[in-house]
Amino acid sequence: GVWRQTRALLFKNCLIKCRTKKSSVQEVLFPLFFLFWLILMSMMHPHRRYDEVANTNLGTLDTSMLVNFVIGYTPPTRMAREIMKKVAFDNFEDGIITEEYLSEEELQEASAFKPSNFVGVVFKDAMSYQLRFPDSVAMSSIYMESR
Repeated sequence: GVWRQTRALLFKNCLIKCRTKKSSVQEVLFPLFFLFWLILMSMMHPHRRYDEVANTNLGTLDTSMLVNFVIGYTPPTRMAREIMKKVAFDNFEDGIITEEYLSEEELQEASAFKPSNFVGVVFKDAMSYQLRFPDSVAMSSIYMESR
């Protein structure tokens, strides 16, 4: 039955391994070689550790860059309105223009018409949000080890 077939197959595989010693040794040594190579590479390029940055006063914000700056947000819930009101008026003397949109699609259409000075905020819930930047905004040139 099954035991006899399993034993015959095991015996056959042992015979094949004994007769093809070169490939059998390669099957064992190649993974060990690659593991050694990975360990060696990780030792040559260790992770960078950065020290803590002390709390410092960064000074006042240059608001001249934020002239005609528009922040669009969706969905227009009570919590989102309160947050955007705080962002617009508590941090800047003149305030920043905020616009509410009923859906993400409307927000994306608005960002297509105002690509240079528009940032979108999509509130997922009361504690999380996503920022939507136009394609023309450049990514940070600062090297970040882990994104």
